[in-house]
Amino acid sequence: MCCVASALAVALGLVGMPTVAVAAPAASSVSEPTVQGPVTGGTGTTTIVGPSQDLLATNGYVANEYFFGGTATAYQPAKTLGADGRWKFEASTTAPYTSRMIVYRPERSKDFNGTVYVEWLNLTAGFETSAVYSLVHNEVMREGAAWIGVSAQAGGVQGTDAVVDVAGAPPGGLKATDPARYEALTHPGDLYSFDVFSQAGVAAAGGGKGVKPLGTLEPKRLIAIGKSQSAFRLVSYVNGVQPIADVYDGFLISSRHRSGAPLGPTAFGLPDDTVPETVIIRTDSDVPVLVVQTETDLEQFQSTRARQPDTKRFRLWEIAGSAHADTYAGSIGFTDTGDGAAERSILDPAAANGGPLGCAVPINSGPGFAVLSASLSHVDTWVRNGTAPPKAPRIKVGATTRSTAPKIVRDAHGNAVGGIRTPLVDVPLATLTGDRNPGGTFC
Repeated sequence: MCCVASALAVALGLVGMPTVAVAAPAASSVSEPTVQGPVTGGTGTTTIVGPSQDLLATNGYVANEYFFGGTATAYQPAKTLGADGRWKFEASTTAPYTSRMIVYRPERSKDFNGTVYVEWLNLTAGFETSAVYSLVHNEVMREGAAWIGVSAQAGGVQGTDAVVDVAGAPPGGLKATDPARYEALTHPGDLYSFDVFSQAGVAAAGGGKGVKPLGTLEPKRLIAIGKSQSAFRLVSYVNGVQPIADVYDGFLISSRHRSGAPLGPTAFGLPDDTVPETVIIRTDSDVPVLVVQTETDLEQFQSTRARQPDTKRFRLWEIAGSAHADTYAGSIGFTDTGDGAAERSILDPAAANGGPLGCAVPINSGPGFAVLSASLSHVDTWVRNGTAPPKAPRIKVGATTRSTAPKIVRDAHGNAVGGIRTPLVDVPLATLTGDRNPGGTFC
């Protein structure tokens, strides 16, 4: 497979080269789920909002959907959860479950590089989206990696009340979207979502019962990825579950909140009074963690309050000119083949518009996807041989107090000062910010 990253990622000098694989980690103590599939029936298509599956075949990839299930364990804090992230969880109750995973993988074993990205599918809109894969799909296929999207939360299976107004996106989760296909799915609630995600990793590594979701491919590395609401949950996973489960070899967390997610359900998965107002990634993690933040995350989610120094196992990247959601994520990226057309489009201010949700003013057309693609490559290299990603300067923010939200310092053009720089902010044709668009809920 080709191993060249997107044009903007290459220009940034942030792309790591493939290296020799290390030995697979020791077997996890997490229960082995039973895997069934590939799933067929119903409408005959996999339900997911993300890049067109037509892109897969042209890159030598195949797509399949599997059901996996067994008995999931819920966790509870063994002691008060502190801001240092060194959380201690303990098992509480158990419950049966059956969920699903989507698998995109190289068709031929010789094209597989051994890396599996396991994504906690995002549920913020009320239906599941492949929020990270939508931004980095071309990099995944260039690397020759596999991608697995996991329905970890109950709302993805059985529905939530928070559904964005998008045509063709019914409430009720998978079971309501395609009852015939997803009738067998059942989820006991988000208290069990962390263990469901762990068990998906066990299955991805080939440890489950029944069929192997990767077929004849032999995985060597499992890297957990997630964005936005899923990132909030991965913060809690890294801090409290990973030390118990030891399933994943590394984490890419995109657009995290200043805190982590509670163990149970809350609106949009945001923190409640069981987790600290602010929490960092634990500094004694035994696996690499790369956190990538947009301007929106710094101000709206106040993630600047959770900034922490880079260490041997931790990196923080903040992208100048980026937004939590942008024109690539909302439209262009769904059909991007990596041929440069997407870059040409976002570099054309005349093409700026309110996007598919009809936002009041043109939405951000920054290069977030390119930097995130570079971060994907770096995490893979980090896990392979211990070579950490470059350290990146932080975006400059003004002084803040407990009652004052952080504000980004901007240059004469209105673009952020500091952070990971790209040509779009250093030679600007437009002002690119992460400010909320005065349109609908998701603008």
